[in-house]
Amino acid sequence: MGNAHKIPVSTLVVVHTPDLEVLLIERADRRGFWQSVTGSQDPGESLRRTAVREVGEETGIVAVEADLVDWETTNVYEIFAVWRHRYAPGVTHNTEHVFSLCVPPGTPVRLAPDEHIALRWLPFERAAGEVFSWSNRQAILMLPDKASRVPLRP
Repeated sequence: MGNAHKIPVSTLVVVHTPDLEVLLIERADRRGFWQSVTGSQDPGESLRRTAVREVGEETGIVAVEADLVDWETTNVYEIFAVWRHRYAPGVTHNTEHVFSLCVPPGTPVRLAPDEHIALRWLPFERAAGEVFSWSNRQAILMLPDKASRVPLRP
């Protein structure tokens, strides 16, 4: 990506099993910051494409666009000051689009070590209490209403 500024549009993908165990990953640059899969849109990319790409990059799970459930939910939040330098000058807020991806229990996860250092699967109520972002917490709590329980083919 070089020195191009990040686009202030992102996807949040709640990866979970049919019984609503949620995958959380710990940020490498902020120990103790647990989250779902997130990532900024690249120029010209659809939101579904961004979500599929980020799931692959951050977890090694290979999905296709049709596997994702688009919740048609967006969150607008202030970008943490520590990460604001990645965006164009004057950009202070990001718009996040929420998706979910159901995977079979025991799905192997391969973290990108420069981005995340640890992972865990937790029941959704517990997972909601572990994430640092309010929008991530809200999404996890919506999981029973929004998610498909049909897993990605193994």
